[in-house]
Amino acid sequence: MTAIASAHDHDHDPGSFVHGALMYEGDEGFLAGTVPYIRDGLERDEATLVVVSARKIRMLRGELGSDADAVSFADMAEVGANPARIIPAWRDFADEHSHNGGIRGIGEPIHPGRDHAEMVECHRHESLLNVAFADTAAFNLLCPYDVAALDPEVVETARATHPVVVDEGGACESDRFAGLSAIAAPFAAPLPEPAVRPFSLAFDIDGLDLVRRAVAVHAANAGIDSQRGEDVVLAANEVATNSVRYGGGGGELRMWREDGRLVLEIADSGRIDEPLAGRVCPTGGQIGGHGLWLVNQVCDLVQLRSFESGSVVRLHVRLG
Repeated sequence: MTAIASAHDHDHDPGSFVHGALMYEGDEGFLAGTVPYIRDGLERDEATLVVVSARKIRMLRGELGSDADAVSFADMAEVGANPARIIPAWRDFADEHSHNGGIRGIGEPIHPGRDHAEMVECHRHESLLNVAFADTAAFNLLCPYDVAALDPEVVETARATHPVVVDEGGACESDRFAGLSAIAAPFAAPLPEPAVRPFSLAFDIDGLDLVRRAVAVHAANAGIDSQRGEDVVLAANEVATNSVRYGGGGGELRMWREDGRLVLEIADSGRIDEPLAGRVCPTGGQIGGHGLWLVNQVCDLVQLRSFESGSVVRLHVRLG
């Protein structure tokens, strides 16, 4: 199997971001597609970060031998449990190493263990990588997809989120890639309605205390410990405060439990037009952007949607 060697090999601007989907089958295919790619980067003196499962890190270390010492590894279960945290991790790595030359990465956020909501947000993450690093010089990122273990629909979606596809025949441009303008548009894919009747509370500026108290009670009733409960209240308060400030003066809070999670949803009449909202670390003097960033650090999954009628932010917090 041929992996992406460098931007120079595929008629790209040598200074551009190259984002490829590696289509492989099983452990043997994973190693065949990733090890030569890593070694090629080391030969070019490119800083290399690999973010995959702990099991695959062990596999790669064993295959690379002493070459593994020159590679940075991170467990995707820690970095990307919430997919919205992955872009900031790549940004930190790129900022740290960009002055030294090329940057190379492998990231596998999509695997069969993800549930449906997580999978949707992983696809969104893969799309947004193209926006986040469009102007990052000499950055090659390879995203493995196990075609033998994943649903065909997941694999087909990867062809729409990656400009380059790599398989046993080599690397080629994806004819299904959506393009930056489509990716950067407000994300309006509908969220499924809860299977149970949710708690509902309309609020305005005078009702923020009611929001905080309601969330605290639901978190406690769901068995969330007090410290974690305070974090959940803080996250909900940040989103509700955004609704008051930017979403028409208020909104509606809904809460319910499903699939071992407490789910909180806040809807308002505002719009979220920034595609990377919540994925860019706010600077010291920045106005706005802190709330959604904090929410992504606190919650296990965050779903943002923006429609003509308004926006929805859905927060997931695992129980137990």
